Amino acid sequence: VQLQASGGGLVHPGGSLRLSCAAASDWNFSLYNIAWFRQAPGKERDFVASINWRGGSTDYADSVKGRFTISRDNAKKMVWLQMNSLKPEDTAIYYCAADPRRLGRIPASYAYWGQGTLVTVSS
Repeated sequence: VQLQASGGGLVHPGGSLRLSCAAASDWNFSLYNIAWFRQAPGKERDFVASINWRGGSTDYADSVKGRFTISRDNAKKMVWLQMNSLKPEDTAIYYCAADPRRLGRIPASYAYWGQGTLVTVSS
């Protein structure tokens, strides 16, 4: 199982970014629940958002609710995290993670991880 996160970069406060998480072509992506986590320097890896395998159920950390949107397209084997109204405290490495059975806010719930993409929010 391979996941590839991309789309990170430098953005001003109040700006937007869209992160992408792509699955390997030989992977039955539609059977997996997907989550985004982030880790700032010197801090633990924190839950950001999750989406179930069908895309019908989503969950967000309180800190991003109303600003971030997670979505997926199983035919394209892609998950996105649209991030709006970005704040300096959103600065972190963002990781996508997947699991065929579990779905939740704990990193240990997910068996498969992408390599991460850096988001920096600064003026």
